[in-house]
Amino acid sequence: MTGSRGAGESLLVHPGFWSNYLLAMCSDGGCAERPVPEWFGEDGADVDALSEVLFNPDHWPVFRVPADDGPGAVVIYRNLDGDYGTDYLITHPGRSHAEQIASWDGDFSGAGLTWSELTQIADNPSLADEGVQDAATRLLLLLPLLTDLDVQETASARLIAALTATGTPQDTAPW
Repeated sequence: MTGSRGAGESLLVHPGFWSNYLLAMCSDGGCAERPVPEWFGEDGADVDALSEVLFNPDHWPVFRVPADDGPGAVVIYRNLDGDYGTDYLITHPGRSHAEQIASWDGDFSGAGLTWSELTQIADNPSLADEGVQDAATRLLLLLPLLTDLDVQETASARLIAALTATGTPQDTAPW
């Protein structure tokens, strides 16, 4: 039996969210140092408490990233007993269904997005649809989908600005 899916946007402001969501990207050796919640201005207790919510088999948090012009995205915490993961879907205007393009099950699999595609979605929220409207939050939610490492020179500064806008201390955001 699957849990109920529901809007997860309210979880984005809880202490421990960004550590839960982004630290896995560094756990595979993508960062020079061992990732820690303090990078995001959070502590282990906050991360553990929010993990209980994010990975609860009775609830599947869904984060909607609707776009005004072109494709949008949906991030779903898939909380099947023994099969936890994060699924990334792309929505297309005029289509009634979303297309899964990637998943995270300890390792990333799927097509992902280029930096240009990622920023196009992040920068064009649909104010007519429910979901995440803040550009910095949208960018960070889409970040695990970045598979093309050939990014613009401004990408690093943009990521640092997004991290600090969502509560990461300025002294750790550049890591």
